[in-house]
Amino acid sequence: MSQKNRLGAGGRVNRAIPLNFTFNGRTYQGFQGDTLASALLANDVHFVARSFKYHRPRGIMTADVAEPNAIVQLERGAHTVPNARATEVELYQGLIATSVNAEPSLENDRMAINQKFSRFLPAGFYYKTFMWPRKWWPKYEEKIRDAAGLGKAPEVRDADRYDKCFAHCDVLVVGGGPAGLAAAHTAGASGARVILVDDQRELGGSLLSCKADIDGRPALHWVEKIEAELKQMPDVKILSRSTAFGYQDHNLVTVTQRLTEHLPVSTRQGTRELLWKIRAKRVILATGAHERPIVFGNNDLPGIMMASAVSTYIHRYGVLPGRNAVVFTNNDAGYRCALDLKACGATVTVVDSRTQGNGALQAAARRQGVKVMYNAAINCAHGKERVSSVDVVGYTNGQTGAQQDTLACDLVAVSGGFSPVLHLFAQSGGKAHWSDAKACFMPGKRVQEEVSVGAAVGEFGLARALTQGVDGGIDAVKSLGLPFKRPVVPKAAEVAETPLEALWLVGSRKEAARGPKQFVDFQNDVSAADILLAAREGFESVEHVKRYTAMGFGTDQGKLGNINGMAILASALGKTIPETGTTTFRPNYTPVTFGTFAGRELGDLLDPIRKTCIHEWHVQHGAAFEDVGNWKRPWYYPKSGENLHAAVKRECLAVRNSVGILDASTLGKIDIQGPDAAKLLNWVYTNPWLKLEVGKCRYGLMLDENGMVFDDGVTVRLGPQHYMMTTTTGGAARVLTWLERWLQTEWPDMKVRLASVTDHWATFAVVGPKSRKVLQKVCKDIDFDNAAFPFMSYRNGTVAGVKSRVMRISFSGELAYEVNVPANAGRAVWEALMEAGAEFDITPYGTETMHVLRAEKGYIIVGQDTDGSVTPFDLGMGGLVSQTKDFLGRRSLKRSDTAKENRKQFVGLLTDDAQYVLPEGGQIVAPDVQARPDGTTPMIGHVTSSYYSPILERSIALAVVKGGLNKIGEHVVIPMADGRRVKAQIASPIFYDTEGVRQHVE
Repeated sequence: MSQKNRLGAGGRVNRAIPLNFTFNGRTYQGFQGDTLASALLANDVHFVARSFKYHRPRGIMTADVAEPNAIVQLERGAHTVPNARATEVELYQGLIATSVNAEPSLENDRMAINQKFSRFLPAGFYYKTFMWPRKWWPKYEEKIRDAAGLGKAPEVRDADRYDKCFAHCDVLVVGGGPAGLAAAHTAGASGARVILVDDQRELGGSLLSCKADIDGRPALHWVEKIEAELKQMPDVKILSRSTAFGYQDHNLVTVTQRLTEHLPVSTRQGTRELLWKIRAKRVILATGAHERPIVFGNNDLPGIMMASAVSTYIHRYGVLPGRNAVVFTNNDAGYRCALDLKACGATVTVVDSRTQGNGALQAAARRQGVKVMYNAAINCAHGKERVSSVDVVGYTNGQTGAQQDTLACDLVAVSGGFSPVLHLFAQSGGKAHWSDAKACFMPGKRVQEEVSVGAAVGEFGLARALTQGVDGGIDAVKSLGLPFKRPVVPKAAEVAETPLEALWLVGSRKEAARGPKQFVDFQNDVSAADILLAAREGFESVEHVKRYTAMGFGTDQGKLGNINGMAILASALGKTIPETGTTTFRPNYTPVTFGTFAGRELGDLLDPIRKTCIHEWHVQHGAAFEDVGNWKRPWYYPKSGENLHAAVKRECLAVRNSVGILDASTLGKIDIQGPDAAKLLNWVYTNPWLKLEVGKCRYGLMLDENGMVFDDGVTVRLGPQHYMMTTTTGGAARVLTWLERWLQTEWPDMKVRLASVTDHWATFAVVGPKSRKVLQKVCKDIDFDNAAFPFMSYRNGTVAGVKSRVMRISFSGELAYEVNVPANAGRAVWEALMEAGAEFDITPYGTETMHVLRAEKGYIIVGQDTDGSVTPFDLGMGGLVSQTKDFLGRRSLKRSDTAKENRKQFVGLLTDDAQYVLPEGGQIVAPDVQARPDGTTPMIGHVTSSYYSPILERSIALAVVKGGLNKIGEHVVIPMADGRRVKAQIASPIFYDTEGVRQHVE
């Protein structure tokens, strides 16, 4: 297959291994070592994309992560990847890529008609246009999203695997260019533990894209030598194809490593991407710089590229993107590109906005016969699907003059200067400062243990970059206290250059508004006119302009266009660029796949699955499970032919009439020990705890700072300085964190220690009138008589031969005991209890029955009957609120809103139709209230819990109702979604055994 633009020799591709690939259904060929972008250019494919909003033809502009245009969809089905940058996609055999945002095809995109109406589609047009009628807003959004956008999300599950890992090092070097290699080698040679991260498949950075010498030899020989020496150092690790995308506090840097994306899909095995979380004592940022474009008319045509990218394609890939080239520059870097093009036989004209200078590169270009037009600028480019000519005008002191010439061309290489890659530095907390001399933002004062070197700190020359790299490595080693010997700094020639001239926009503001489109942000179709419009409409903050125009959004995050946009905005506002400022540099530096963040935490592994020690017994006996927190809890135990309701009815009646058993092992258990244990409990619970006797249990409510119920549970005093606190299943971690927070931040003087022992103890609730008889059969060393073992107390004993803690507490209102045994013995004890209860037809029951039983007694479930806005007084539990001691949340109970009348209060509901079970969450309204003009009705409360009670043979519900405790006996209405209005009577929340005698039965 012909590769029209492939040079006969050169580049770092392996010409012995050709690779076939398809782009938009057509087959092409490249070589091993190509990117998709270089292979397309080698095949003379320049028109590769349509723009976001106007659907204009777009081509490849860069050779790196800043690429805004060449966004493609890779592969199909489970392996599809949306919004991949062709400049980063390594070519492999059989690669399939398609353009995005173009239907039915790139060449015949139906939305290309938007170009004809572009004057009516400025920034923010959708805010002003699609206002009426309001009901059409969803349709408007749907159409806008169809018209604009990038790739398509996968429709099937990702078939690849992703993993995470953690690492610590002395020195983390980000960037494998000359400065980064010098820093890593210096630190590694001194014995430091070094990790070097680079996003390319091979080290070298900018040296891969130019012709340079180090120590009198080709620069890439030096790279090979340094890499070989680094690999021999035992404490140095090199992560290639890895991007550092985030810099968090305490020198935590997150890195995504691409392990298999460069391989054919059919051969990929193992982990596709690996997420590294690296904690470093010192970070060296050698992240380089991005070349900036210059804004002029039609500067988005295919064939208009960054000058450094053209050099990269020549030197690294052996591809000549054009043979009749114009280089437009405001700095000497453009001449490097001109010389590279000239060496390949291209016809080259340089358009330089400056006067003639004496820089070495300018002189070399003139010696090679390159035509140079000084005090000139490109005003407008022409062409359809590729640039064909440019208009050149005079340019002096920031002002454009008359047209000088129209130059025919098939390639325009643009260099507007360089912007250091500040993203990680800014994420670390550092602030950028502006350099007028270099016309760029540079790193300012560092906040963390970090240093930037080379182009990342504005040193764009090779010699200075190498020196800074060595100095950065020495500085890191010295800060670590390691012995070192100052290495010899690699030698590179200093190149004399003519100073850059700041040039952001060619032409006046009037020309920007009326002439051809002058693009600032290529990916989002943001033009200079859009930024000027935003300024006219009152948007002065660069962050507001960003959001109004979409400048800096998308996959490239403004890497090419943002500085130009800020400069244009500054000019419109009459401010300097530093006064205008930058937008926020947020992670991620480049897009990171969702799979990398998720790792293996998918499906059942999204959250840990916690099982009690007798989970398998439940499975064997047919339990249906529900997820409570991370736990698998038995929901109910259906027998043959039973549904949920039949099983729950049977289980409820068994508990009320005989005996049932519940696996309550999931309850949170926190072991609290120390001289100040009682003091801690006295602070976190609303009721007093200082005088609780050893062997006694007490129920308590916890409040947050706002006075709202946070959690509840029973705590038992096991010894003089030893307590066991139980919490709700879902609240265990939250409560432990809450206690630790107060101990560590407010009460560090308290002598108390906490330990989560939830998994250490199996807990079985034996419940019902026959529960005492069951326990007596398996536990001979505890006296279960009422007087010897009263309610809300505990005893140590031996249950089925296992040392146990038995507590007499009840969440059902029945006589009940909670048996706590070491988890390893849990199943044996459970089976012994089942055997002992066989003569009483002992019945295992699940969470649904537990809820019915507790609702019959009016017991709350925190998080179901409370919602973060309920106080103890709202629950009718004011008796648990001490009036004589302080506790967390007490002062909030006296706030005007907390103590006001007509708050939602906890009550019961009895439907007029005793067989109708209200839906939980049902809204409650007054029976005689009139609907508002908009058809809504004021809500006075909602249903929190609702069940059918088998023992009462009717439905019951719990609810919170405004002023509910004063409305006992009144009727309310619960409107249903189908239009019915169900009537119910407000009642006491205690529906069964209102005197509470059953839990004290002899």
